[in-house]
Amino acid sequence: MAGHSHAKNVMHQKGASDAKKAKKFNKLAREIMVSCKIGAPDPAHNPRLRAAIAEARAKNMPRERIERAIKAAQPGADDKANYEEVRYEGYGPGGCALIIEALTDNRNRTASDLRTALSKLGGTLGESNSVSFMFSRVGEIVYPASRALEETMLEAVIDAGGENVDSSPSYHVVTMSVEDFGAVRTALEKKFGEPESAKLVWNPQTQTVVVGEAAQNLIKLLDVLEDNDDIQNVTGNYEFEEAELKKLMA
Repeated sequence: MAGHSHAKNVMHQKGASDAKKAKKFNKLAREIMVSCKIGAPDPAHNPRLRAAIAEARAKNMPRERIERAIKAAQPGADDKANYEEVRYEGYGPGGCALIIEALTDNRNRTASDLRTALSKLGGTLGESNSVSFMFSRVGEIVYPASRALEETMLEAVIDAGGENVDSSPSYHVVTMSVEDFGAVRTALEKKFGEPESAKLVWNPQTQTVVVGEAAQNLIKLLDVLEDNDDIQNVTGNYEFEEAELKKLMA
């Protein structure tokens, strides 16, 4: 189980409760609000907002909740929270590298929460750029596998200037350079419609296999981070062996 792509990732959760769904919607709403504030409130003229709305729809976020988030970002709205993007880096259980991206209105609170969670479960919070050199920054666009045949998607990606397609029975995960991200996204949207996800991600250059107690603690840590309202994305170079993964999922 690698920590970086839909095609390779195996979800460690056994089922999303209503509380977790609400937290996920809150995080999606926060991304929509920030996207509105740094760009136009019209998704047709704001690629980041368009991507945020697409992801919200893919996660079955109600339309009225999406519209409420857009309105909350407008001048004069009741929501006065000023969220900023912050990236934290460190090491998780078993020595795996973690990049944790947040949208927070209180950097001190978020850093304190992360430091506590990591220290309790065998990790450490590092300095800026302490692990990011182990990752490549790339664009990632995700389409459901039902949208196109693998060969059709691959041909379209090559024509658009993308670098790779990682296909599975569920998804096509397209990657490209940061510089080509916008052009590839526009070309694929014209051919296949709105993607399920379109964003810049961190891809690990090497994998760290995590086993035993460290693997159990890593699962607990990922759950804690997912439960934190400020944390938007967690990317790691961790990988579980198949036998280990079966034990963790039991």
